[in-house]
Amino acid sequence: MGEAVGRRAVLGGAAAAGVAMLTANTAGAQEAQRGKGRFAGKVVIVTGATSGIGREAAIAFAAAGAKVGFCGRREELGREVEREIRRAGGEATYLKADVRVPEQVQAFVDGVANRYGRLDIAFNNAGIHLGKPVHEITVDEWEDVQRTNARGVFLSIKYEIPHLLRAGGGVIVCTASAQAEQTRPGHAAYTASKRAVQGLVRAAALDYGAKGIRVLSIDPGTIDTRLVRPPGIPDDLWAQFKQAWGPLNVHGLPRMGEAKEIAAAVLALASPDFAYLTGTSVPVDGGLNTGRPMTMPPGFTPPA
Repeated sequence: MGEAVGRRAVLGGAAAAGVAMLTANTAGAQEAQRGKGRFAGKVVIVTGATSGIGREAAIAFAAAGAKVGFCGRREELGREVEREIRRAGGEATYLKADVRVPEQVQAFVDGVANRYGRLDIAFNNAGIHLGKPVHEITVDEWEDVQRTNARGVFLSIKYEIPHLLRAGGGVIVCTASAQAEQTRPGHAAYTASKRAVQGLVRAAALDYGAKGIRVLSIDPGTIDTRLVRPPGIPDDLWAQFKQAWGPLNVHGLPRMGEAKEIAAAVLALASPDFAYLTGTSVPVDGGLNTGRPMTMPPGFTPPA
């Protein structure tokens, strides 16, 4: 009896030691991976990253260990973002490119893939905004919005796919908009372009899903970026405007979103955490399109 108890004690102690060692090794491996970053060893492309959502995404991917190649039309701002990432210990390369020009898009994508040896993730974010009633939009203005927002995404995907196929798969995330679902007066050109992005994403997801490539779009709500903030408005006045604007327009989380919040969502969607998600558009809009409170005519009481 005593001998059996002794054996059990020895075996139990050995098992406990083994579990402890396994736990320690696992924890150590997890800690090492966290130190490297969840995108360590990955190569990421970001279009339209000289400001706003694209800038924050480029910084966030680099901080998470990725090698980032990004483009934009404003070279001075691009160089600033590149320097900021490198000062923080990240790896990034800025290449000037206009997504409206096929040759420049191809040169950008190929340049990043050649520099870093592969391509794993693409965030096709470049876009512009136009607010005008339909009959006031010139043909050139309409074409410019479509060429940038919709055709630019098509060109990016077109030239990214061969590199992703060579890598054995990957992820493409594209910036659509909450206004692709519920538009507003004066946004015909912008809404049409972002709705096109959603359709392109769905079709591309079917073309390449079996080859290991996930294709998604993200629908940001109203985000505090240069596309939204009027030029020249002082910081204090802008802060007051945002504080008043939020409760009136966003009925889920009653505030304007931040570019860093959208960037964080992009990184999440591009990660293995969403390995079974493709061919859809994910709203990150603070509940902007979820619904609105009922407004009753004066003198009437809302039903219980």
